[in-house]
Amino acid sequence: MTATETSRVEVPVASVEATAYTVPTGRPEGDGTLTWDSTTLVLVRVSTPDPSLPVGTGWTYGPAAAAAVVGDLLAGTVVGEGAMDVARSWQSMVRAVRNAGRPGLVGMAVSAVDTALWDLRARLLGLPLATLLGAVRDDVRVYGSGGFTTDSGPHLKHQLEGWMQQGFVQVKLKIGESWGTEVDRDLVRVALAREVVGDAVDVFVDANGGYQAQQAVRVARRLEDMGVVWFEEPVSSEDLPGLRRVREQSVADVTAGEYGDSLAYFAHLLSADAVDCVQVDVTRCGGYTEWLRIAALVAGYGLEVSGHCAPSLAAPVALATPNLRHLEWFEDHVRVESRFFEGFPDPAGGRIVPAHAPGHGLALRDIDLATYRVA
Repeated sequence: MTATETSRVEVPVASVEATAYTVPTGRPEGDGTLTWDSTTLVLVRVSTPDPSLPVGTGWTYGPAAAAAVVGDLLAGTVVGEGAMDVARSWQSMVRAVRNAGRPGLVGMAVSAVDTALWDLRARLLGLPLATLLGAVRDDVRVYGSGGFTTDSGPHLKHQLEGWMQQGFVQVKLKIGESWGTEVDRDLVRVALAREVVGDAVDVFVDANGGYQAQQAVRVARRLEDMGVVWFEEPVSSEDLPGLRRVREQSVADVTAGEYGDSLAYFAHLLSADAVDCVQVDVTRCGGYTEWLRIAALVAGYGLEVSGHCAPSLAAPVALATPNLRHLEWFEDHVRVESRFFEGFPDPAGGRIVPAHAPGHGLALRDIDLATYRVA
């Protein structure tokens, strides 16, 4: 190793900066239990003392207050640590937030810093992040995800046709509208989706916890007639007995896990025998560091992992996950990431390949994003 290469490896983290940007959706969006008209990206940049060296970038989707968590609770634990020592920094962050509580907002902040640290490490080594993490595949299958409850039938039809033109073989729409009080409309929309995509494309649904358990069982039986193979959060992800009840009486795979913030969370989910496939969100679970541990735990139960949202950020670690099923090509996050990051992957054929460049291969379009800064 040359002196220059050694200096890049031994360099410490000098700064951790977080900023938040709120981007309007363009139209109201909604699922079974929530509606929104904007999406907030909390971006973390991690740098070294040498301005000539690369900067690591990571992010999460959540309240702008996550940026304050990074500044107030996490930055001080990371600055001064070696840029290669990501695991040590991760452990320091988790210990630092003990009294604040790790779930939710704090977990999002930890995830954003962790992904930025991994990106920095890979860039300093001149390696694609997937290579550094240990890629086991060349590409990642993605499924089209949108179909908001707030969208009209014609809009849903147009979206589904667009995904089919791109070569997607799996698509997902939202159901459980208004906390499960619009079942008839839910079923009409699923029937429309099946009519549009035909029999060769898998149809997934996501109720976002909108139903009660026995209600979800009845809905699952109706969905079986339409060939639905994926029933996401039919009940609240906190209702593990309810998830298990639906799973036991559903032909479709029952899935959950997107709100998981720690290895312990997933241990509880798995021990409850409540799901057929485990969703993991890299922007919530604790970043790449915790994702890899979660995926190993899930493999021990003989199950697969599905990446939830943030497709361009999740893609590198998805490539390094042996028991990966697929990754969510979520409309809302695709809209943000494709607009503000150079190197955003092309989903042609329903698969993506991250840019073969150091780190996650993405470059922020700062000027375009600056207009939307809120913190």
